[in-house]
Amino acid sequence: MYILEIILLLYFTYVTCYAFTFSTGALFYKTTKDRGTTLYNKIAVLIPAYKEDAVIIDGAAGALMQRYPSDKFDVIVIADSLQPATINKLSQLPVRVIEVVFEKSTKVRALNKAMEVIGDGYDCAVVLDADNVMESTFLRKMNNLFNLRYKAIQGRREPKNRNTTMAILDGLSETINNFIYRQGHNALGFSSSLNGSGMFFDYRQFKEIMTSMDSIGGFDRELEFRLIERGITVHYAKNIVVYDEKVDRPEVFEKQRRRWMSSQFFYLRKFFKSGVMGLLRGNLNYFNATVLRNFQLPRLMNLGLLTLVTLTAVIFARYVHISPIAWIVLLILNIASIAFAIPARLYNIELLKSFLLVPSIFLKMFVLIFKLKGANKTFIHTPHGQVEHVDANNL
Repeated sequence: MYILEIILLLYFTYVTCYAFTFSTGALFYKTTKDRGTTLYNKIAVLIPAYKEDAVIIDGAAGALMQRYPSDKFDVIVIADSLQPATINKLSQLPVRVIEVVFEKSTKVRALNKAMEVIGDGYDCAVVLDADNVMESTFLRKMNNLFNLRYKAIQGRREPKNRNTTMAILDGLSETINNFIYRQGHNALGFSSSLNGSGMFFDYRQFKEIMTSMDSIGGFDRELEFRLIERGITVHYAKNIVVYDEKVDRPEVFEKQRRRWMSSQFFYLRKFFKSGVMGLLRGNLNYFNATVLRNFQLPRLMNLGLLTLVTLTAVIFARYVHISPIAWIVLLILNIASIAFAIPARLYNIELLKSFLLVPSIFLKMFVLIFKLKGANKTFIHTPHGQVEHVDANNL
């Protein structure tokens, strides 16, 4: 029993200190000043669309609505398993459509094929999901940062739908991730984690790295590791926004989280040795990305399990070796790290309603741990198109 208590104490001390340190650090984050520029780089806006017939027309049309010289960016839709009617509608827009067919579809394969077709006539690349809507100044602001020598930039993804309590909770989760793993990381000198979309890169570097990859799930994790290996730190641009559809149904949430958890532990195993070697060489940034951040259960599970352990320690205080006070302190710090990350504007009745879902979501995620086998061997698609279209002109 004593050994189990020590193991649990060490683990929860680690995850709590990690979250609290970066959440506190995020309070000191400073947005990079946009100095403006007259140099407009040529940008490829890449939109992989696998069975995204419901959203890709609006997504492609919205991507065109940028306050950026029209001859300096191209919207490129990578059409994988789209219906002929969808392809026909896309052909009526001033976008480039690249149709692809794979035995096993992945984002990496789609992006690599697209860059093979479009060639090397671009300075920068943007990666979007089919449902994403960029704010109208997205490309201009990203271009300005690129001219300040930032070669990899993660924009801030904001939810474009709050139509269900599940969607609100999913959006809240991303807000917390932005604060701790992007804003906090940058504030303390570490690379921001990538988000999978709303990303901006030096085109040459991006293409070179992507051609060395064949990830099935969680390609953004491996991409981040490869960037750091090259000495490129991902910059988080809090003030550059892309709107993203949040999952609004429990079954979609479970499918998405299963994919995320599977990829996290897959890359932990794959890069653990190189991450430790990076630490020995003094590359703490690489060690943090490959090991420290991945050697954790999802935040909601950590909070749920720590709450259960704390309650157990309090109830059975006479029979445990470690004082319940230790667990109470860890729980308070864990809650504080989350509280710091939630903007004041979100503290409302909707937030309270979403919290009521937390126990059931915790149980679902706990069960998912035992269903991860094989999840990273097959591309698990998250369907979109359950929300109303967001007009980029109004953002």
